[in-house]
Amino acid sequence: LAALSQVLRLERNRRTGVVFPLQKLERYLAPGVDTARFRLFQPDLASLQRAEGLFRSGRQHVIDYVSSAVRMDHAPPLPLLRQVCFIGRSNVGKSSLIRALFSLSPEVEVRVSKTPGHTKKMNFFKVGKYFTLVDMPGYGYRAPQDFVEMVEAYLQERHNLKRTFLLVDGVVGLQKTDHIAVEMLEEFGIPYVMVLTKIDRASRGLLLKNVLEIQEFVKEKTQGCFPQLFLVSSLEFSGVHLLRCFVAHVTGNLPTVEAS
Repeated sequence: LAALSQVLRLERNRRTGVVFPLQKLERYLAPGVDTARFRLFQPDLASLQRAEGLFRSGRQHVIDYVSSAVRMDHAPPLPLLRQVCFIGRSNVGKSSLIRALFSLSPEVEVRVSKTPGHTKKMNFFKVGKYFTLVDMPGYGYRAPQDFVEMVEAYLQERHNLKRTFLLVDGVVGLQKTDHIAVEMLEEFGIPYVMVLTKIDRASRGLLLKNVLEIQEFVKEKTQGCFPQLFLVSSLEFSGVHLLRCFVAHVTGNLPTVEAS
């Protein structure tokens, strides 16, 4: 289901669950619960298709791993390209999600390991002439010793960083280390969005509980976080198409899509 054309062949309810997994949970909410934050970013089919094109490499549109860096002075210059970065706890499924995003370009090598904390450096992926995606080392368990210096320097110095994607395990919800990451992003005034991973591993009740609790946290405790959560499963490709579209939007490549 990596390609939207395959998803469109599914029956309607299954199709909605793959493209808009957050909306699939709406039917299980108690009457009167505000669902406005479930639908802030709701692109049409044409926008989803245009976004997918950005993640599909071709002769005139090359997607490639550029380099890795342990310090900012080792990072590739790329001054003209807008950037997005992905951060999260070790073992949150960050590399798996990035591989799912690039699944239509199998020549792009995104290393995925069963060992937590596999990513020790900042990894830069150039998406044609449109933007750069940065895979950051995981924090918490088995984080690199210089994680704080590396990540804080990147977040503060990269003025072309358009959005940070903070990945949270959809099974266990926000952890202490996630709260520390939120505090850092809030302190630096960096716009970010929360992405709940591994939703295929959570029961519907547990997932809904975590979604509602995190949405309340975002509403009450954050200033720079986009109000809508993004739910993804790298295994089933749920939410991957929508996340591609949001990345395309925040990097200025889908200006017609509205997002509050």
